[in-house]
Amino acid sequence: MITMEEYATIDFAEFKLMRDYIEKYCGITIRQEKIYLLETRLTSLMVESGCSNFRQFHTKAVSDTTGKLRDKIIDAMTTNETLWFRDTSPFVILDEVLVKRFCEQIKSGEKSKMVIWCAASSTGQEPYSIAMTIYEHIRTHPGVSADHFEIIATDISPTVLYIAMAGRYDGFAISRGLGETMLNRYFIQDGKVWIVKDEIKRMVQFKKLNLQDSFSPIGKPDIIFCRNVLIYFSDEFKKDILRRMAAMLRPHGHLFLGASESLINYSAEYEMLSHTRGLYYRVR
Repeated sequence: MITMEEYATIDFAEFKLMRDYIEKYCGITIRQEKIYLLETRLTSLMVESGCSNFRQFHTKAVSDTTGKLRDKIIDAMTTNETLWFRDTSPFVILDEVLVKRFCEQIKSGEKSKMVIWCAASSTGQEPYSIAMTIYEHIRTHPGVSADHFEIIATDISPTVLYIAMAGRYDGFAISRGLGETMLNRYFIQDGKVWIVKDEIKRMVQFKKLNLQDSFSPIGKPDIIFCRNVLIYFSDEFKKDILRRMAAMLRPHGHLFLGASESLINYSAEYEMLSHTRGLYYRVR
């Protein structure tokens, strides 16, 4: 077994091999100035795999027919920075505009179910925040139930999906954006861990999905949350994702992007809307 002290620092040729491998299997583009990021995130896994340099590690990854090493590499390279109710405005728009309108359509018989796809669910904070937002709305607006909503949450990483499905969070994770009212209303404390209540869990269905693959398992959503993920992809891959999302959305369906993300130069298939200084998009 090679020790950490014995590993060889990644050279540029090895960086290109690993960079191309990662982009091929998960779409993430790693620029040359981020070579340190690849090295720091993959060195431990390289050593654990019994390799003494990244060329050997690449060969082992390419020859792995089980996909297990590929999943570990993707896990290591995927950024899982997430918060409860991140950026606030998407959840205000969801509550005050989209869920409100849908509830009116339910009562009038125009609609029967709203489907929301959370396309990069990470450890679950975003889809559970969506579920809590909906639950808060229907709690104060009788006549519509949680059964009228379906949230499909996907991620490429098996590790984060496992955490998300468990719905168990420590004090640090809970403290990141979750207010006391929501905590007390929708979580149960178990020692130093907080557990998402069953009524919220039941609203979310978690699935593994690589955004390079077909979106057909998702069906036809009314709303897509694809926030803070496009920034990691090449321009061409961004365009491809946005085109396929526009094609799958139901008529007049909506898209949410991250606060620092924009459709400019990537898609003309959506129109930009605003509400209380927050931006969202409607498919044309």
